[in-house]
Amino acid sequence: MILAITRLPEKGDKDAAVCDRYGHTCYPVSPLHTEILWDRVEECAEAINQGLYDCIFFSSALPAKLLGPLIHTWPRVIAIGPETARTLFSWHRNTETLPSFYSRDFVSYLGSWIAGKRIMIPRADVPNPGLLSIIRDAGGIPVEVRCYRLLPTGEPLELQTAQALLFTSAGSFRAAVWKNRPDLLLLAIGKVTAAAMVEKGYPPVVIGNGSLEGTLQALNQFCSRGGSCE
Repeated sequence: MILAITRLPEKGDKDAAVCDRYGHTCYPVSPLHTEILWDRVEECAEAINQGLYDCIFFSSALPAKLLGPLIHTWPRVIAIGPETARTLFSWHRNTETLPSFYSRDFVSYLGSWIAGKRIMIPRADVPNPGLLSIIRDAGGIPVEVRCYRLLPTGEPLELQTAQALLFTSAGSFRAAVWKNRPDLLLLAIGKVTAAAMVEKGYPPVVIGNGSLEGTLQALNQFCSRGGSCE
């Protein structure tokens, strides 16, 4: 099956190899592009190097790529998935990987350790009040640094050859300019993305676990149960 996968231009370079392992081919489509806020990146790195934080939570690979080369004094570091962890390993071999692909599980992973700790969260200019709230409720002190913006490209997605369209975030779904087809399978990388799609009347036939690999596993299960995968 040929999948179109929503990715930022800076990401998705390993998608083809992952898809191939599961018997599919894929190509990226970009409903969003990034604007890096370098002054905030540098301020964030300086604060970390001064030892002002007990932990950094990287919820995506891009902040890891931006900050990794600039950090010299590392606190505890948590990555949301293996791709983000691999990005960080070049600079910090003690990076921990969150067992799930959902930031809401960050606090339960840290447990009682989080109480009184200052947590740096470098991320896109997209609010995540739920995460901040649960960190505070657990006694932590979250500091969110929005070090890049996600801006809609406004360009229609190239879907002519695609048999399936995988949305990798709720933001990419909301920003996408695209035309649905009866023969186009709609996939969501996880529950949050799926909820955004359902809300707008585009329920996905496959919902992953928050990762590309988990989504492909779910897709192959769907196909094996007789889903339309030709």
